[in-house]
Amino acid sequence: MLDAIPLEDKVDYLRGKDPQGPHQCTFYAFNTEVALSAYGEERAVFPAFSQAVEACRRYERLFSRTLPHSDVSRLNAAGGAAVAIADETYELLQGSLRYCEQSLGWFDITVGALTSLWDFQRGVMADADELRERLGLVDWRRVELGGEPGARTARLGMPGAMVDVGGTAKGWIADRLGELLRDCGVMHFIINLGGNVVVGGGKPDGSPFAVGIRNPRDTSKILGAVNLTDGSVVTSGLYERCFEINGKRYCHILDPRTGMPIQTDVESATVVAAKSFDCDGFSTTLCALGIEGGIEFAKSRPEIAVAIFVDGQNRLFYSTQ
Repeated sequence: MLDAIPLEDKVDYLRGKDPQGPHQCTFYAFNTEVALSAYGEERAVFPAFSQAVEACRRYERLFSRTLPHSDVSRLNAAGGAAVAIADETYELLQGSLRYCEQSLGWFDITVGALTSLWDFQRGVMADADELRERLGLVDWRRVELGGEPGARTARLGMPGAMVDVGGTAKGWIADRLGELLRDCGVMHFIINLGGNVVVGGGKPDGSPFAVGIRNPRDTSKILGAVNLTDGSVVTSGLYERCFEINGKRYCHILDPRTGMPIQTDVESATVVAAKSFDCDGFSTTLCALGIEGGIEFAKSRPEIAVAIFVDGQNRLFYSTQ
């Protein structure tokens, strides 16, 4: 979720101890830690890191759901009127609507009208009457995009509707960061944007990067790893934000049709694809469909190279093309 946070100026740069090892950069954005690791000459890598930090600051100011002057916040507060948005916001919204269309009804970026009623950090359930009143505000088809490059607009066809791009924005941003590093001449890198991992070029010795899959029962450990030279790995876990009341667990992924947390046999779904945007855009649907339905869905999407599901007993299930 792209909530408002103080935009931290602190950025940690770490030069590789081994001349052949990676340089690193870590900073805080999008309510999470961003970690960049890249091989190459310092004179190329560190300016690229600096540009990546500045890009993230810009994207946060555009996409945050709660920073009052962001494109998304202004759109949500416009009461159904059209608002001017940046080309980047237009591209993110346009792509996000495509995932809504392909999700079989399980993913909807206008679910923000419902998610705002839940507090998964404090364990507060939404009021049932308020949920019913707001269900009519959830319909991605009522998001209208227009204009030309440099003069884009967006409009919510229902006053009171709210867009929340927390389910897709990190994937879109991670892809942009990968493009930025390549444009700066950095060809071997790994980006970790709060769990959205993008790798490029593998390691200079030709070996792939290893991206771990967390153990839902103990997130300090991993169940396995994905070896990847180019592409993205994203894991969506129900364990990340949830609470229990009277022995029943409520997770942060909501059914857009009811406003209630999904019921599924999936503890986490890991998606491997060329684009992090695709990983993010499909991961919610895979979790909601359950293991059997998720495997069939993954097989139907050529963008998904591999989908890996973990169930409540820490068993792994795979879907490949």
